[in-house]
Amino acid sequence: MKRVCLFVTVGCALALAQQTGRIAPKPLFRDPVYDGAADPVLAWDRAGRKWIMFYTNRRANMTGADGVSWVHGTRIGMAESTDGGATWTYAGTVQIPFGTDEFTHWAPEVIDHDGTYHMYLSIVPGIFRDWNASRSIIHLTSKDLHKWEYRSTLDLGSDRVIDASVAQLPDGAFRMWYKNERARDGSIYYADSTDLDHWTSKGTAIRGARGEGPKIFHWKDRYWMLVDVWDGIAVYQSADCLNWKRQPANLLKDPGAIATDQAKGGHVDVVVSGGRAYLFYFVHQPAELQRHSAIQVVELEYAAGDLHCDRNRPTHIELTQ
Repeated sequence: MKRVCLFVTVGCALALAQQTGRIAPKPLFRDPVYDGAADPVLAWDRAGRKWIMFYTNRRANMTGADGVSWVHGTRIGMAESTDGGATWTYAGTVQIPFGTDEFTHWAPEVIDHDGTYHMYLSIVPGIFRDWNASRSIIHLTSKDLHKWEYRSTLDLGSDRVIDASVAQLPDGAFRMWYKNERARDGSIYYADSTDLDHWTSKGTAIRGARGEGPKIFHWKDRYWMLVDVWDGIAVYQSADCLNWKRQPANLLKDPGAIATDQAKGGHVDVVVSGGRAYLFYFVHQPAELQRHSAIQVVELEYAAGDLHCDRNRPTHIELTQ
């Protein structure tokens, strides 16, 4: 019996594309120290000719943790891939020249512009047993993705901001989206910059929308914003990065069938490569290891104006540069 492709042209082309590249394992990556990898973001190492994954690390295997202190007090983890994103090797932690050893580092964003890497990193000034501490976003730069220089702490009009995502607009300017935890009219805010150093907050990006970890990317002739809404990943699309329309269905809302992928997906990154788009996400583990989390990847599909993905189907990954 022949397989019938839905959306004949798009669906068949996608099916063929998905057969190229190596099959990514499940899980894609687990941190060997704390087993609490989350919030992945990928960057191409120009000098090393390899992909680097930066990720939040939580002390998932910590015993006797007081409150939520186990999600505090860690550096950003690093893993590297030399085979197009299929296999990843732990590469230590990122040494950030800011604060004290107890400062908490969350949710990095890394972009490459004009030969310089820029990192926008969420900072919590210590280890806390609850969620009530202040938070800020700092800006760092690097020439090699390993040695970083502190540039500034962003003034975004709030003492509780996290989860930066940056995109360059068609006019050459830059826009950052982030979570403002003090907001009353929707938690995803945005700010604009012409130089990646000086940012002006513009207020709410999507009124009434709540969530965290926004990720913005351009694919299929439009901009997409993916937001972790604690019930899978909400999907918005826009032609101008100002007016956003939400699609009805969340991605990664339904648990997967594979043992390490049986929870809702959270805080994503997307890499567009060779015309294909790959969604990297983290997922908590079964009840007895519920603090533990792993990184997974799935290829995005575009059909009938919306994004879709099948986390149970093998993902053939082929990141190129």
